[in-house]
Amino acid sequence: MTLSSDVQAAFAADGLLSRAASHFVARSGQTDMALAVAQAIEDAQALVVEASTGVGKTFSYLVPALLSGERVMVSTATKALQDQLFGRDLPRLVEALGLPVRTALLKGRGSYVCLHRVGLARQDSKVSDRSTLRALAKIEQWAQTTRAGDLAEMPGLDERSPLIPLITSTRENCLGSQCPQFRQCHVNLARREALAADVVVINHHLFFADLAVRESGMAELLPTVRIVIFDEAHQLNETGVQFLGQHLSTGQLLDFCRDMLGAGLQFARGLVDWQQTVGDCEHAARNLRLSAGQSYPGAKLRWTQAIPETLDGDSWTAALDGLAASLKRAVDALDTVSEIAPDFVRLKERAAVLSDRTEHFINPCASGSVRWVDVGTQLRLTESPLTIAKAVKTRLLGAAAESTKSWIFTSATLGDDETLSWFTQPCGLEGARLLKIGSPFDYARQAALYVPNDFPKPADPAHPMRVAQSAAIWASRLGGRTMVLTTTLRALRQIGDALATSFEAGGELEVLVQGSMPKRLLIERFMQGNSDRQKGCVLVASSSFWEGIDLPGDVLELVIIDKLPFPPPNDPMAEARSKALEAEGRSAFNDYFLPEAAVALKQGAGRLIRRETDQGVLVVCDTRLATMGYGRRLLRALPPMARLGSEVELLAKLDAISRP
Repeated sequence: MTLSSDVQAAFAADGLLSRAASHFVARSGQTDMALAVAQAIEDAQALVVEASTGVGKTFSYLVPALLSGERVMVSTATKALQDQLFGRDLPRLVEALGLPVRTALLKGRGSYVCLHRVGLARQDSKVSDRSTLRALAKIEQWAQTTRAGDLAEMPGLDERSPLIPLITSTRENCLGSQCPQFRQCHVNLARREALAADVVVINHHLFFADLAVRESGMAELLPTVRIVIFDEAHQLNETGVQFLGQHLSTGQLLDFCRDMLGAGLQFARGLVDWQQTVGDCEHAARNLRLSAGQSYPGAKLRWTQAIPETLDGDSWTAALDGLAASLKRAVDALDTVSEIAPDFVRLKERAAVLSDRTEHFINPCASGSVRWVDVGTQLRLTESPLTIAKAVKTRLLGAAAESTKSWIFTSATLGDDETLSWFTQPCGLEGARLLKIGSPFDYARQAALYVPNDFPKPADPAHPMRVAQSAAIWASRLGGRTMVLTTTLRALRQIGDALATSFEAGGELEVLVQGSMPKRLLIERFMQGNSDRQKGCVLVASSSFWEGIDLPGDVLELVIIDKLPFPPPNDPMAEARSKALEAEGRSAFNDYFLPEAAVALKQGAGRLIRRETDQGVLVVCDTRLATMGYGRRLLRALPPMARLGSEVELLAKLDAISRP
């Protein structure tokens, strides 16, 4: 039998999957995708699959991969999805198929507790108040008993905790084989288990971090893998360009200074004037931050010429030159004591890397890349390629050692045209086999779309308030069960504050706003509140909540999007990509801004209907969707929902949904 026939049998109405899982329903789209994956595995091809919500793409790629008997690597977009795949989906299928498969989970080193740094954490000046000390004590106790060392398993640990940088290692500060805890190191244990496993689950950040520095353990793992699968592949390009460029921040510099002073005073006091050496580097880092002047925090300064826009050329150049000189002196100082302790060897390597990066930013920007400066409490210098196409073509698909691999790329949203060019072009996959599978959901029956025709224009300062006022009316009609997705953090704050004020007096609904608590707790509270008919919840969110959120059933029945999600035109990356398209004689609006908006809109709308029994309404508070010519293209990107022509129809639909 062939792999394709094995897969066909597994997905049959009376196949292994139906006998192992009572909830399994054979779907033609799911089987079609599974057979395409099987064919790609047999032919060592690259396959791109857009599988709409409800298809069941996880089973579609895991079943043929498992039945193939080959070594498999699966990469997900987030650590949360990674945990779900490894902890729930994969074990269920391995059991259902009755296969003797060994699986492993591998994350970046920042996800694992570092036993060596936990031992040093109490000496850090940041650990001073009682609450921080109590939290550290819990971590110390947990670190003695955990087997995996994965911080996701640590009860009650907030992912935003200031302790996390103190109890985890980075590539820069890890002591490697010289570490006194090397034999017990959780990072190394995870890598050893990954190398011994048949199926390894990683995430996109880890994959591209390794592609950039060849350090994460993937350098040994990837050559041994025959099948590579990227789930939620729509994030690949944006994730990849983060790691394939160059970065230098004043935060990195100050962390290095702190570590150099600590090691110097502990292991080589008196052999080097550590206060002077560290002071020079700190002074240079602060001068670099000051050279950005009074730029608005959160601003991105274009850097198309020798100097970032709005900055004084003399002070900027002097600051970079001063930083380069101070880092070279640090390298020389650390070289004189490098044989005393392994800490100094690592510190010297860090100083050399920081020195090289500084020199890189003194020189002109590389061709095909874009530079900018992020301004905040720290200053971050970034140079990034515009796409990952070159890296994919030369270092993955085009590499001789990888020619026998099968590469599977899948997501619910990969573009708004037949060739999925939004995804395939920046990812260098124009030659890959393509497959598009529609959703099994009956959107015309299950969902409706409403576009108000009397709202202020999106650029009007009154627009956010109108969104909030209307959202309050609509959410009250449903008793909560509403998510408001915004395109900017400013709108998030304005709409969130206005909604909170609306419900403050009566208290009939609870308003949850992104940033008020960790994402996981926000989602849990939203689900809990909307499961309790006494008091519902409204969630106002932006950015990461547009995708990867699964709220099935009647927990979420109204999604409100404030504006069409076009990329900000003044963003350095968007501007550079636009100029590159125009240099080719193409339209930046039609070939970049519209496809980006279409994909983001489709992602946001995808929060609404998650199961065959769900019902809901999508409201897009942007009149351009109905009045502008390009609105038709954006509408085609959405599922085929019924259209509501007025607010009266909307309220009637909400009433119908809210009835038991």
